[in-house]
Amino acid sequence: MTTDAGGPVLAMRGIVKRFPGVVANDGVDFDVRVGEIHALLGENGAGKSTLMSVLSGLYAPDEGRILLDGAAVAFRDPRDAIGRGIGMVHQHFMLVPTLTVAENIMLGAETTRNGFLDYDAVHGRIATLAERHGLAVDPNALIRDLPVGVQQRVEIVKALYRSARILVLDEPTGVLTPGEADELFTVVRALAKAGTAIVFITHKLREVLALADRVTVLRDGRVIGTVAADGATEQSLAAMMVGREVELHVKKTEPHPGDTRLRVEGLRVIGDRGAVAVDGVTFAVRAGEIVGIAGVEGNGQSELVETLTGLRRPIAGSVHVDDLDVTGEAPHPLFERGIAHIPEDRHKHGLVLSYPLADNLVLSSYYRPPFAECLRIIAAQIYAFAERVAREFDIRVPSVATLASALSGGNQQKAVVAREFSRQPRILIAAQPTRGVDIGSVETIHRRLIAARDAGTAILLVSAELDEVMGLADRILVMYRGRVVADRDADAYTREEIGMFMAGAGA
Repeated sequence: MTTDAGGPVLAMRGIVKRFPGVVANDGVDFDVRVGEIHALLGENGAGKSTLMSVLSGLYAPDEGRILLDGAAVAFRDPRDAIGRGIGMVHQHFMLVPTLTVAENIMLGAETTRNGFLDYDAVHGRIATLAERHGLAVDPNALIRDLPVGVQQRVEIVKALYRSARILVLDEPTGVLTPGEADELFTVVRALAKAGTAIVFITHKLREVLALADRVTVLRDGRVIGTVAADGATEQSLAAMMVGREVELHVKKTEPHPGDTRLRVEGLRVIGDRGAVAVDGVTFAVRAGEIVGIAGVEGNGQSELVETLTGLRRPIAGSVHVDDLDVTGEAPHPLFERGIAHIPEDRHKHGLVLSYPLADNLVLSSYYRPPFAECLRIIAAQIYAFAERVAREFDIRVPSVATLASALSGGNQQKAVVAREFSRQPRILIAAQPTRGVDIGSVETIHRRLIAARDAGTAILLVSAELDEVMGLADRILVMYRGRVVADRDADAYTREEIGMFMAGAGA
């Protein structure tokens, strides 16, 4: 952590931003000092993104002021904010894959000489920034050829190229291996030491405590408090975010695995780009155990899950449920065989957004009693069931007749999770089950996963959150470029070892 922060370079005072029916920011005060790393925490919907959108010129505040170096400023658009030294590095990189590093960095801020792009001047400035801040990048490399950790460096250099004095990092470690995250932290500390003010947005409390100087917590659009990171704990920050004590590390007993429920042998799958995405994967999941798959996103996990749930056909290999070969079966027959699926993309595969919440909660069982009798749908039974499940899973909605499209992202995710758990499946394939939900709901979902395991469900857990995989799984597979490069009992790994496998060691 930095220790030599100076005075506030940025202050946001009394920021109010309203949308129809919602006050997203309600009198927010926030500041960041020269050379400081200031973490911004909060649940989904707490107002973090809105506040940063106001700062970056995407939204104009309805009330309140933004001060730079003590002087009030107003941003008409993001270009205006960039021109005043505010740089954003978004969670999903804003880079053009087919252009070079240099072309991406100067895009919109081109340097010319005699009417032509001055590549020599651009390369020279990139080299100076890279050397000054420890951000080694090859200006001539194509973005599509770079690993995600290097792409993120390019985004940071792009912000510095535009003379950013205040750098906002939005969930910067979401797609990084642990090793790449450590490298990023080294860069961020160096930037702060050189005088850059850093706003660090994350939901990973361990990272906050390792990196930040101060922490501001938002809840329901308001500032709950600003505290020094040195005096905080994961538990205290979680309690500030949620408003109650939260169990951060799920308690589980030793597993008692039974018969093999799901068996995958030599599976090969083609991805959307025509290349092999899953390359000879073999594993098994037994009743009463959680098998976790770790890996940086984009290494074949999505295609594997889609194949196991009937959304994609393999070109080789087999999938068995119990002793039955179900290779290439469609989703409905697989669900009839007791497979439940929490998809990573809740909009694409999890919900019908134009349907009410109640109908979404029975999508896979509406034709069965008590929801149907012969060809007649019994709406009263569906709505009674939906109201009970909504209470049980804390789906916050005015009525179960509310359209799924009107729910927040976190409540949409809870609806998918509630539906799949309520089916009491024999096999549960959970892809990113806690994506987009608040820390209190994460606690609830983790407990339910362990309870389902203890009740005999075979669970395949795919998650980009390494802490989630290590905390829940009994056995962990690591995928790298479509292959399983490690397969061990969870307690046989260290965090560092899993990180090395995620980066390709043993591939």
